[in-house]
Amino acid sequence: MKTPTELEAALGRGIRARRIAAGLSQTELADRANVSVGAIHHLERGKGASTRTLTRALAALGAEGWIDQLAPPPPTFNPLDLLESRNREAHVSTAPRVRRRSGVPR
Repeated sequence: MKTPTELEAALGRGIRARRIAAGLSQTELADRANVSVGAIHHLERGKGASTRTLTRALAALGAEGWIDQLAPPPPTFNPLDLLESRNREAHVSTAPRVRRRSGVPR
């Protein structure tokens, strides 16, 4: 398991790699993200950046979808749906069935 410091450093390396791939300097990214150059510097070094700096930098890099990867996938089964369908079945009319005898005229 990685320590928080290691995770912050890995995150910073990822942001830096995206910035370089986009052909941006730290100053250009800071301008686009509307944050200080120091904030971008800290983010890339994994040193005390805020979530606001992170989200603004990701948006400026066109990488907002990265955040979606943090959320677990939606469940394929919801137990409340099963309960609801059982409740609906229980409320269906339970009128007695009338059996007709064969050969008896109506």
